[in-house]
Amino acid sequence: MKFKGYALGIISSVSYGLIPIFILPVKQSHFSLDITLFYRFLFSALMIGGYLLYSKENFSINKKEAIVLAVLGICYALSSEFLFLGYDYLTAGIASTVLFIYPVIVALIMFFFYREKLTKLSILSLLLAFAGVIVLCLKGKGLEINFAGLGIVMLSSLFYALYIIIVNKSNIKVSGFKLSFYSMLFTSLFFMIKSLIGQESFAIPSVTVFFNFVVFALLTTVISTLCLVFSIKSIGSTPAAILGALEPVVAVMVSVLMFDEKFTFNLFLGIILILLGVILNVLAGSKKAVLH
Repeated sequence: MKFKGYALGIISSVSYGLIPIFILPVKQSHFSLDITLFYRFLFSALMIGGYLLYSKENFSINKKEAIVLAVLGICYALSSEFLFLGYDYLTAGIASTVLFIYPVIVALIMFFFYREKLTKLSILSLLLAFAGVIVLCLKGKGLEINFAGLGIVMLSSLFYALYIIIVNKSNIKVSGFKLSFYSMLFTSLFFMIKSLIGQESFAIPSVTVFFNFVVFALLTTVISTLCLVFSIKSIGSTPAAILGALEPVVAVMVSVLMFDEKFTFNLFLGIILILLGVILNVLAGSKKAVLH
């Protein structure tokens, strides 16, 4: 049973790490990013909605749940938006690695706003993660930080952290599937409104593009989300979060192997420091839970 949970956690991380395969060609072909993201989340919502129908789960939600789920959708949408904007400034490998600082941001928000104590392990994890970001920004002989890119991806990380905190703190009684369905639905609505304001065409240019959207939604969103839900149920949130460390590793491998990103020593060291920081942060959280 445990093995299944670990396997699902790995599948979730790997599938999420494949995002650059779909996004970079869209950016290179100058196809609308908002339309791409609208279809990604719409198809994801339809697939998860299909499963809810199949399992005869009730779709009804009350007003409070609707508000919370709409906020979750907006947080998820803004996280996606800023990550893909960040690809214009940073390489996909670096952007995906910086995004992975979100567990550290969660720890900081919990410390400042919910007065959760920061353990020595937590503080060490914060320092390692920030050291990793600085190493990623080192180029040649000096510190050449692309502040715009770094800031944009940090915003992506912040909104993802807010998404996780709201899921934990809102106390809404909906299943993981229902939460995923409505989050995706509201996220797609966000990009639909944005596309309508920008007067963009919703026409899908070819059957190939249509299948790309479906595979993009299935691989990076549906499989990733559902595997994570089942992984957490099987092995708990701490091991599942540690397995999430594979996300940036996969994204970097994809960027290096498919998009000719240079695998520099700085990239390697930055990833290691951030992964160590995040894993320590998760372990600090689990230790705290045991003490409570």
